Amino acid sequence: MAASAASALGAGPSRRSVARLLALGAGLTALAACTPDGGTRPPSSSSPSGTSASASPAAVSESAGPETSTAAATEPGTASASAPAPTSAPTPTSPAAGLAKQYSLTDPASPWLVVNKHRPLSPADYVPADLVQPNIALAVSGEAAQLNSTTAAAAEQMFAAAAQDGVSMTLASGYRSYATQVATYNSYVASRGQAEADTASARPGFSEHQTGWAFDIGDGGGACGFQPCFAEQPAAVWAKANANRFGFVVRYPWMLHEITGYYYEPWHLRFIGVEAAADMANRGIATLEEYFGLEAAPGYL
Repeated sequence: MAASAASALGAGPSRRSVARLLALGAGLTALAACTPDGGTRPPSSSSPSGTSASASPAAVSESAGPETSTAAATEPGTASASAPAPTSAPTPTSPAAGLAKQYSLTDPASPWLVVNKHRPLSPADYVPADLVQPNIALAVSGEAAQLNSTTAAAAEQMFAAAAQDGVSMTLASGYRSYATQVATYNSYVASRGQAEADTASARPGFSEHQTGWAFDIGDGGGACGFQPCFAEQPAAVWAKANANRFGFVVRYPWMLHEITGYYYEPWHLRFIGVEAAADMANRGIATLEEYFGLEAAPGYL
C-alpha cells in the first residue's frame, strides 16, 4: 500500500502525491461501494500511471487481520457456482509457458498456485502438510509463525542475505488457517456487513496466507508495520530489489490492484521458485496473473 523511496519509483509522481494515493489505498472505509467495469488495462510491463486510485473497493489489503468484534455466524463467501473452473496450467502464449519445468496453477501444493478473487483454494479448507517454523526473526507466534517447508527454507536464505547487507527483517504474518480466516472475515461481516467486509478481508478459502507459500515481512526496527510508509523502510526496499533471487515476488505491486484485487502491499511476499521469479523480474512483469496468462481478478465473481 505504499510507494518505496524515489529511487524505487523512478521518474514517477512526487513523494507527496504518492503518499496521497497510498492513503487512498489504505483507507478502506473510504472506498466507494461500486465495482469497476470490465475495461482493459495495459500489462504491468507498461508502467502503471500512478496518477489515480479509482480502483474497485474489492481491491484491498489481503493481509487484513481480525478485528476485536465477535465473529458472526455468517457463512463465508464462495465463488459463484456458474463460474468456470480455474485454469490449471499457464496459457500456451503466457511468458511462463517458456520455462522448462511447468507446475499446476490449481494444486495447493504447487509453487505456481494462483489464488485470487476468481480462483479459490480447492479444497477450501486446505492445510499444507509440511508446515514448519523457519529459523528467522519472528514478530508472531503460533500458526502465524509457520510456512510450508519450501518457503521456510527460501525465507531463511533470504533473511540471511538481507542481514549480510545490514538489513533486518522479521516474519510479521505467515500461515493463516481456514478457521482463522473464517473468524477474521466474519468479524468484518458482523461489524460492517458483507459488502463492506469484502473491501477489508479476504473471504475464507481465498487467502494466500492459507497456502503456506506467502508471508508478510516487517522491518527489524519495527517501523510502519502494515502501513503505507513501510515501503520506504529498509526491509521493503531490499526485498523489492532482491527477493526474486530467492524465489519470491511482491505479490500485490504498486498500482496493479485492478489485476490482483489488492492494493500495494510491499510487505506481502509470495514464493514461486527462483526460475520463475527471476524470469518475471527480467521481463518486467509484476503480477502472477499476467505472467501465467490469467484474467484480472479485481473482485469476486
